[in-house]
Amino acid sequence: MSTLPKKNALGFYEIRLESIGGLGANLAGKMLAETGAIELGFNASNFSSYGSEKKGTPIKTFVRFCDPEVEIRDHSPIEEPHLVAVFHEALYKTVNVVSGLQPDGVVLVNTSRGFDEVRADLKLEYGTVALVDAMGIAVEEQTKVNTSMLGAMFRICDFLDPEAMRKVIRRTFEKKYPHLVEPNIRTFDRGYNEVKFKTYEVPAGTQAVPFKRAQSLLGYETQVPGGVILAQGNSIQKDLSGSRSGVLPVLDVDSCISCAACDNVCPDNCFVWEEGEDKRGRPQQILLGIDYHYCKGCLKCIEVCPTEALTSIREEVGFAEEHRVPQVFK
Repeated sequence: MSTLPKKNALGFYEIRLESIGGLGANLAGKMLAETGAIELGFNASNFSSYGSEKKGTPIKTFVRFCDPEVEIRDHSPIEEPHLVAVFHEALYKTVNVVSGLQPDGVVLVNTSRGFDEVRADLKLEYGTVALVDAMGIAVEEQTKVNTSMLGAMFRICDFLDPEAMRKVIRRTFEKKYPHLVEPNIRTFDRGYNEVKFKTYEVPAGTQAVPFKRAQSLLGYETQVPGGVILAQGNSIQKDLSGSRSGVLPVLDVDSCISCAACDNVCPDNCFVWEEGEDKRGRPQQILLGIDYHYCKGCLKCIEVCPTEALTSIREEVGFAEEHRVPQVFK
């Protein structure tokens, strides 16, 4: 059996998955721990932490490995991981995903961008950055991001045997979804083979960046006296961009007939309109575009568009902000 390359004071190798609901991080953590414990003989534990169980909400999944002679009696969240896997880049906006990362640790990011861009966004001073286009692989293989991320994680965790994960993939899917076995194995293998690495040297004497728990803005010391809510109920500040799983609707204004079929099915009112006139000079609401601030990428609008003015594209970082048509609130 392989031995752990790194351990903390308790003898654990620790992994933290940073994701949003719907990308399969919870299942990925279970499969990762199952592979280590059942197939490879390590002791392992896994659990997840999340709020409302719905697509798009932030989620953390924790995995611990240790040698067989060590017992896992610590079931607290992992604050100083050896490996952080970031399933969605939108998390950078609201979550310090690399908080507590060890100086010699690795951060794995699902992205199609370059190392220096990702490092700058993460505000990472040192350590190893691993990049894999997990979403691109999943789209091409018609699977999910979690399997390609697992492939990349197995490349990083070289004490884990990838053949053992292939067995777990078969066991997980073969009964209910046998048609998904081979696509997921291909996705896993591509994640394993296509991940790339770049190490930023750690200055001598560097200490790990301490983990900081997110503090509520409305605690007993920080809330307004009397518990008064000063802001009226609204969704103006609600940013749904973190809910998207990598695909966006795009509007071709020249092909659009402003029929409002898209607006009728949009659950988040992200289409922007203005008063105008039709070809005969009669008053009509004209569709200007999409406010991506509110779009969560459900793509229901594309299904109902009669003129194919709405199509889908793979979301690149910065595209939504650059092409956003903001709502005007009066």
